Amino acid sequence: MANLIDSLDAAAVRTDLPELEPGDTVKVHSLIVEGEKERLQVFQGLVIRVRGGGMNKNFTVRRIASHGVGVERTWLFSSPRVGKIEVLRHAKVRRSRLYFLRGRTGKAARLKERRAN
Repeated sequence: MANLIDSLDAAAVRTDLPELEPGDTVKVHSLIVEGEKERLQVFQGLVIRVRGGGMNKNFTVRRIASHGVGVERTWLFSSPRVGKIEVLRHAKVRRSRLYFLRGRTGKAARLKERRAN
């Protein structure tokens, strides 16, 4: 029974999305349904957490909205509501959960960019 469930999970996991790591700046194109209409809305921010595995793998993106208010959204990797994910840049981080950024604003919230050299 467990093998059947594992095989169904493996078949449903999306492989078209890039690998994300904490510290990546991303654009997430998420599907918004308003009544009968559907549209893609872009949410750009910093990945502060990636957790889980397989079907349950999810990630949290944080951005600073107007008036300095922080907004966080969490998506499942395998969700049909995620249209696509664009990775804009990678930051050099030393931990897997970047919750310390919640208490920082402005220049204090910057992370050093990781280059390909």
